[in-house]
Amino acid sequence: MAEKSSVFDMIGPVMIGPSSSHTAGVVRIARAAIRMLGSKPEEATITFYNSFARTYEGHGSDRAIVAGLLDFKTDDKRIKEAFEYAKERGLKYTFKSVGNASTMHPNTIRLNLKASGREVEVLGQSRGGGVINIVEVDGFSSSFSATLHTLIIDADDVKGSIAFIASVLAHDECNIATMNVSRKGRNELARQFIEMDSGIKPITLEYLRQLSWVKQVIYIPNIDL
Repeated sequence: MAEKSSVFDMIGPVMIGPSSSHTAGVVRIARAAIRMLGSKPEEATITFYNSFARTYEGHGSDRAIVAGLLDFKTDDKRIKEAFEYAKERGLKYTFKSVGNASTMHPNTIRLNLKASGREVEVLGQSRGGGVINIVEVDGFSSSFSATLHTLIIDADDVKGSIAFIASVLAHDECNIATMNVSRKGRNELARQFIEMDSGIKPITLEYLRQLSWVKQVIYIPNIDL
């Protein structure tokens, strides 16, 4: 008798799970979020919206998101035992569901993560084919896929700051693919989300961090690397 397959059997060479939306995209959202946190989380509150809220258990999105928080890649066969690995590593997590969020994409996840006194809140969409869109970070509007090299900069909202940072990246031969700037009010803290075709040199990152009007610099290389 043939062995019964599970929803986490290999489908193609680069994905574990029943669909790219419910597994690969979910894993990538989590892997992007932990890079914004700066480490694997100690605590996580995971909220599934709309169709995800109705299907996350049956389609394995719950295990996929926990696997991503453990930094497993989309083709990692350990995804199907993610809960067991999370218990071993002391990750505490809570699932919530909101089934009727009309303003949100059908496959949306909110992650509230904590580790060593640090916190981050990330809102991500799984858009099919493993493609994701990070649409909000800590209340700042964004739009990036995390499949390019991504730079997130918190800076005082001073004149010329965007042009200056773009010039610094140009001198490092970094080609900017997309840039999104979000602020919560005039002359308040602004957050820049910059996607680049290539990586950035460590010395350039350190230079940006030393600028008096720059408050935080987060660098996320392609999350599939």
